[in-house]
Amino acid sequence: MNSYKQLQGQTLTSPIGALTKMSDLITSSAVALLIITRMGIPLGFGEKTIKQLCQEHGVDLKTLLLLLNSAVVENYRPSQEQIRSVHLDSLITYLSQSHSYFLDYRLPSIRQRLLSAISDCPQELAYVIRRFFDEYAEEVRKHMGYEDRVVFPYARKLAAGERDSHYSIAIFSRRHDQIELKITELKNLLIKYYPIQSGYELTTVLYDIF
Repeated sequence: MNSYKQLQGQTLTSPIGALTKMSDLITSSAVALLIITRMGIPLGFGEKTIKQLCQEHGVDLKTLLLLLNSAVVENYRPSQEQIRSVHLDSLITYLSQSHSYFLDYRLPSIRQRLLSAISDCPQELAYVIRRFFDEYAEEVRKHMGYEDRVVFPYARKLAAGERDSHYSIAIFSRRHDQIELKITELKNLLIKYYPIQSGYELTTVLYDIF
């Protein structure tokens, strides 16, 4: 699906710092809203800085700054020191909340709009498209569940200096490839074989799943 930097073309050219006002950041790049929501920072910032809000809500400042800069600052490349300073539990919390967003909101929303977009196409084709999407959504659900159950605990063990001889990150990579295959099949089906005059509904769905 779309990366943050692709969303509405909103990118910044200057790095985001601890003293950046959160309201200024959000009005400059709404993409940051998704990130701070997943980190547990609610709206109603007033004139508070990112640092003040992190202190107020118990959010690790260095982790949040790395996520924000990586997502919305053009050509941003974190230093090794910045990467090492990331708080692993905060990062995993962010990723877990990202899962909830995709599974509980994003995928159901896309499915609803997809069904509306294909409502006038032949019944047989509508069935195939719906099946492809549902299979893709199921792969995403399995993949994210696997990350929650296996990958995140594995990462915590590695950070603590423990080794797990029964698991390799290569397993994770293979499972990720299965998701890419499913979404590629769905995109090809819509782009190459959808016969009805398509309007904004279908192109919006395609944009969401690219």
